[in-house]
Amino acid sequence: MTIARKMAQWATALKYEDLPDKTIHEVKRRVIDSLAVTFGAYRSRPARVARSKAKAVNDPPPAATVWGSKHLCSPDLAAFANATMVRYLDYNDTYLSLEPAHPSDNIPAAVAVTQTARKTGKDMILATVIGYEIQCRLCDAASLRAGGWDHVTYGALSTALLAAKLWDLTEDEMEHALGLAGVCNITTRQTRTGQISDWKACAFANAGRNGIFAADLARRGLTGPNEIFEGPKGLMNQLDIPGAKDVVFGTDGDFMIDKTYIKFWPAEYHSQSAIDACLQLRPQIEGKTIEKIHIGSFEAAVSIIGSEPEKLRPTSRETADHSMFYCCAAALVDGDVTLDTFKDERLTDSVLLDLIDKTTIVEVPELNKGYPKGIPNDITITCSDGTTVNKRVDFPRGHVENPMTDDEVVAKFRRMADGVVSDETASATLEQAWKLDTLEDLTPLFSFSVLD
Repeated sequence: MTIARKMAQWATALKYEDLPDKTIHEVKRRVIDSLAVTFGAYRSRPARVARSKAKAVNDPPPAATVWGSKHLCSPDLAAFANATMVRYLDYNDTYLSLEPAHPSDNIPAAVAVTQTARKTGKDMILATVIGYEIQCRLCDAASLRAGGWDHVTYGALSTALLAAKLWDLTEDEMEHALGLAGVCNITTRQTRTGQISDWKACAFANAGRNGIFAADLARRGLTGPNEIFEGPKGLMNQLDIPGAKDVVFGTDGDFMIDKTYIKFWPAEYHSQSAIDACLQLRPQIEGKTIEKIHIGSFEAAVSIIGSEPEKLRPTSRETADHSMFYCCAAALVDGDVTLDTFKDERLTDSVLLDLIDKTTIVEVPELNKGYPKGIPNDITITCSDGTTVNKRVDFPRGHVENPMTDDEVVAKFRRMADGVVSDETASATLEQAWKLDTLEDLTPLFSFSVLD
């Protein structure tokens, strides 16, 4: 039995009734969080470009909605546009393991195919759980980053399987869908290296688009390469990820979505604990002149957001929110990290740049031991009058060990909705999202009107 066949058997057998209430509730929270970050990203350049691409195609019902409009198009293009909005701010949820990921990137694909297949909210919930399960379990099995590949490679597989489930594909067809998705969607990590471009917002969106396309081809009868994982030129050998053979899937109510984290601050996840620590230290040094900031951290954080020269002088929003130097400086200066933190004019703020120049980030072996269970960042700030303060945070707000409450998720939703949709629209959308499991048609939930 191939690994792809094992995935197909598991997905075929899984039913909505197998999901515990806590998991169903978590999907609703992730849909609300995805809508929140969509509001925040709606007017960004990548969102505008992606929507314009999707709106160039018109499909008759049943078709997929471009969120924030009445426009219907093919599920792959709708998923591309909507996932770009979900991902743009780097404010959607996260999972950390051998490979880091943002698994709510799967939600736009699940929504788009649910609409196209005329399925219900319950079907979408089940498909979302499948998407999270495949992506996160693969992240547990093997690191792509270690070989210079990007985590969205796993996303083409997760979206292909969730789409195949929604289209009621057979096990054979699911296996072909995974072969079609896996053979041509191996992506490089240059997406997240150096000065970061608009493409970062689109990388998983493109993987999801291709995952849906692969499932659609399989349901129309196209076959895919055999042994996509374990074959001599398959993913395990070509990407050096032998751990993929050890993947196991949720049983007895143990689903990966319950182990993922909602973001409290709009910045790359490995910086969340550093931001948290800086905000806790800030009252202790108020009115003092900072002489140096020392951050002890772990390999993944140092490698991804704490070592490249571009992170010392970010020239784009995407690079700034992937710079622990910049995020910590902003937390200390402003007392928070918000969307305004990453406006163009802040990137050249001399006060922030001065603090960045006083900051060192080093890998600490002891802190490596705490990752990925936690994200341990240890901050020491020394002031010119000799004052020294220290704080270590392993589990920032939003982490699975320190989760956001429903009220905090709703507050994030309201904050991001402000000025993008009316209060009435925000309330109606929120009410529908909490009732996701009762919806027979998802279209009204995502066809909200945006303010001019």
